[in-house]
Amino acid sequence: MRPYLIFVTFLFLAGCGVEPADKSVSAPVTPIGVDTAVVADADWQSTYEATGTVRARTTAVVASKLMAYTREVRAQIGDHVREGQPLAVLDARDLESSVARTEAGREEMKSAIAEAESAAALARSQLDLALVTFRRVQDLLDKRSIAAQEYDEAAARLKTAQAALDMALARRSQMNAKMSQIEQEIRGAGILRGYSVIVAPFAGTIVAKSIDPGTLAVPGTPLFTMERDGAFRLEVSVPESRLSTVRVGKIVSVQMDAMDRAFPARIAEVVPSVDAAARAGTVKIDLPPIAELRSGVFGRALIDIGVRKVLTVPIAGVLERGQLQSVYVAENNVAHTRLVTIGTRMNDRVEVLSGLNPGERVIAPVPASLADGALIGVRQ
Repeated sequence: MRPYLIFVTFLFLAGCGVEPADKSVSAPVTPIGVDTAVVADADWQSTYEATGTVRARTTAVVASKLMAYTREVRAQIGDHVREGQPLAVLDARDLESSVARTEAGREEMKSAIAEAESAAALARSQLDLALVTFRRVQDLLDKRSIAAQEYDEAAARLKTAQAALDMALARRSQMNAKMSQIEQEIRGAGILRGYSVIVAPFAGTIVAKSIDPGTLAVPGTPLFTMERDGAFRLEVSVPESRLSTVRVGKIVSVQMDAMDRAFPARIAEVVPSVDAAARAGTVKIDLPPIAELRSGVFGRALIDIGVRKVLTVPIAGVLERGQLQSVYVAENNVAHTRLVTIGTRMNDRVEVLSGLNPGERVIAPVPASLADGALIGVRQ
């Protein structure tokens, strides 16, 4: 009885089976609407990126002109100083003694000059008397009222008085010359004493210091290094093959990574010599007065070197995945992935170095749902 029931149940289930659907029938695919751009030649300004370092346009190494010990140091690294501001004071007591000694000599010479002037005045008065006497004696001699010997004596006294005056005047002239010499010595001693105060040659910033109280300052040995504020240059290295495209006065674009900004600047100098080891020359670019600038900062200069033909596509059509760049090329209403190598960018287009040919059409912008081999519909 039980086997019979099992067989009936199986037949019932088999009669209630559902016929499977036909898998060969599928819904129609809708093309993805896209915009395309032609890969075309364009004239682009070619640039060369030169890297370098910001340096002060004016740098001064301040040294002493005297050998003396340091009494005071009035400036430290990083200080902003004005022109003529004292930076250090040296021990100048021996120079002060020299100045005092020469000034005392001047006072002594003034007294000697006064005595010489008195002596000259006396000699002049004696000469006047001798001259009057000589004329009187000469008149008497003409009248034969005196002997010739008296005339000779009067003439001798006149000559003696003249010689005494000449000697007094010569002495006075010597005193004047000696006084001028003393005045020069006083000025020289004063100048040397002034060297004991080391001052800033211009307004700027102290960037290096090698002096402390008690240090022996030696002539020619650097004590301070200063940079003029607001006057900086970017010194970049340019290969010798590109130096011919660089000229003084040319405007370039300068980029400062530390400041995250770019600005135009003018080439101020092209060093004529070339580094034999690096095969490159130095180009100096004047930078505008920017408060954030510091010497030693890294910078880049984009230098125009001419016009060149390039293939370009819209930036919106380039996909970047890691180190790979690709575009979608529209061919017969189908999107095909193409790996490309890109170069420089300008505005909304990018240079294509390889992977595309002129006249091909790339999809730009790229729809999010687009995939390789997808059916597309190009919009008119």
